[in-house]
Amino acid sequence: MTTVHSPADAREVLELVRSAVADEVPAEIVGTGTKRALGRPMAVERRIALHRLSGIVDYEPEELVLTAAAGTPLREIEAALSQHRQMMAFEPIDYGPLLGGEPGAGTIGGLLACNLAGPRRVKMGAARDHFLGAACVTGRGEAVKTGGKVVKNVTGYDLCKLLAGSWGTLTVMTEVTIKVLPAPEDIRTLLLHRLDDRAAVAAMTVAMQSAHEVSGAAHLPADTTGDLGMARVSGAGTAVTALRLEGFGPSVRARVQALGAELAAFGDVTELDAVPSRALWRSIRDVEAFSSLWDRPVWRLSVPPAAGAEVAEAIHTQVDCRILFDWAGGLLWVAPVAEPGSDLGQAAIRLAVSTSGGHATLIRASAEYRDALDVFQPPAAGAAALSRRVKEAFDPTRILNRGRMYRDV
Repeated sequence: MTTVHSPADAREVLELVRSAVADEVPAEIVGTGTKRALGRPMAVERRIALHRLSGIVDYEPEELVLTAAAGTPLREIEAALSQHRQMMAFEPIDYGPLLGGEPGAGTIGGLLACNLAGPRRVKMGAARDHFLGAACVTGRGEAVKTGGKVVKNVTGYDLCKLLAGSWGTLTVMTEVTIKVLPAPEDIRTLLLHRLDDRAAVAAMTVAMQSAHEVSGAAHLPADTTGDLGMARVSGAGTAVTALRLEGFGPSVRARVQALGAELAAFGDVTELDAVPSRALWRSIRDVEAFSSLWDRPVWRLSVPPAAGAEVAEAIHTQVDCRILFDWAGGLLWVAPVAEPGSDLGQAAIRLAVSTSGGHATLIRASAEYRDALDVFQPPAAGAAALSRRVKEAFDPTRILNRGRMYRDV
């Protein structure tokens, strides 16, 4: 039986963590719980839910800085930003629909803890690159602050970079500060049709290496476009390669025309204007093509973009699956057919990504599979030793999210 604690402020969080340390009882750290089905399942007696630590603490649009309690829903932050025509530039994925939850219910703390970023990462970087500061409680039961409200404020180690992607295993964040940016005035998308995976990666490489500031590059093979629910894309029934350009209207129009001319060698180029472009990239961001495939697990692969097509081909030869390409080929979403008693394609997937120097994460699967398989990429010996030392420094009794990423860590 798990006891759920919902602290109302940072002081209560500190007391709860100190109690867990004193009792040597591990605690699960969550926001609203939208990503509880992501990572290894944890059997714990205590859960600390941060949803009551909610609200925007300080927002200075003219300074492009926002501070919020860690349990603040993303929908609340996005609504505040939209009033000032601003955005989180790293375009965080919403895992809610993919994991069977409510869209927009995730929290800013969970976003940063998981270092989530969407299609715009190819231009603007990951969540950690926009993470300026945090107030948190370590697994030692100590309240600490790191970073601040300006970009150039670091003397020594930038702990925000360490906390982003730590999945709540090092600290409990109670307040965070992020950098935000102006939202683009216009968005257009160029579409190339009927390209195979290799040609698509080649076209995306040309686009990304051009001077036209492409902010999204994705490839949707023919067996996935029908799941997007968009007539201009899914109606064709063929593979679609999408390239997004954003910014001031006249600049976008000029860049669209110039990039279209450069890509003419790959075939006919069509264009989506702002409204369908936003819908398409939201679908790509949230992997909507796989959201309804509940009989299939979902893997997330990070590989060198130039190797994306080769990695996909290597997996296809071993596993019956669907694959989506984002980040110009650097991010592959893989949905294999789950045969009874199979390893969900793990052996083939990990071999393919290791050959390229990438890594793979099991995003969606049953608790039984997530307990039996490696959810996160097994680290090399040196990285594993470093991770243990970092964990020891922040959480020596392994109180926080024990086993979420790796067994007993």
